[in-house]
Amino acid sequence: MTETQADKRTTVITLLVFIGILTVLSALAHYAIVALIPTSLYVGTLMMMPAVAAFLTLKLRRRTIASLPWKWGKHGANRAGYLIPVLYVSIAYGLVWLTGLGGFGNAETITEWGQSLGLPEAPAFVVIGLMGVLMAVVQFVKSLGTIAGEEIGWRGFFVWELRKIFSFNATCLISGGIWAVWHYPVIIAYGGGNTLFQLACFTVMIIAMSVIMTYYTFKSGSVWPAIMFHGAHNIYIQKIFTPLTVENASTALWTDEYGLMIPITVSLIAIIYWQRARRAGL
Repeated sequence: MTETQADKRTTVITLLVFIGILTVLSALAHYAIVALIPTSLYVGTLMMMPAVAAFLTLKLRRRTIASLPWKWGKHGANRAGYLIPVLYVSIAYGLVWLTGLGGFGNAETITEWGQSLGLPEAPAFVVIGLMGVLMAVVQFVKSLGTIAGEEIGWRGFFVWELRKIFSFNATCLISGGIWAVWHYPVIIAYGGGNTLFQLACFTVMIIAMSVIMTYYTFKSGSVWPAIMFHGAHNIYIQKIFTPLTVENASTALWTDEYGLMIPITVSLIAIIYWQRARRAGL
């Protein structure tokens, strides 16, 4: 066996160990979410499993946790990691609102936000503006712990191992595909709509996100841009734009992570980053 073959074999074993550990650990968390109750504690536990699997894999393969790409890296990459989701989510929901596929300014949400802020009589624009800022900053920071739990495993460890034996494109496709499937039990259990449609939209979205996140991970040599990206994606969709949207008969087909608009907008941006990665020789 040549040195190259030995290195490839070592990488394949490492990847299989990681996937095996992650499957077992995630199955326990998925059971708690699906069979018991989808409490945030169980969801948070699931989100920590990629990091735990990565740590255990490193231990079993006699490698150190310090070998992961922990450094902060350049501010530009981390800033882009935060702002790109803001861009595609804003475009997606802006199109939904402008075309009438959904409305802007859900009165129930604004009332709930006003009460939770202690400003029940404040104008809607004040409530929306203040809550938007607090979600974009405070809630974002609060979410980074569990977000890091995912990204340490996926972009901090998994993509780097895949890149040892696969091209950039294959790395994005494989990591994105597995990342998407990892979410499937929760989507199937709680999606509430056409399951195949929701899985398809979600998978396209996740793979497109993986292209951008993996680009910044390799370009910066750091896991932090992916953490920033993932955190912003979740906050702006789940906590800000979706709650503000007034639903009609077509809204569910176009909004949130299981509708069409987010996959379309993020895929268009992913094409740009796929081309940038090719030019950069990643």
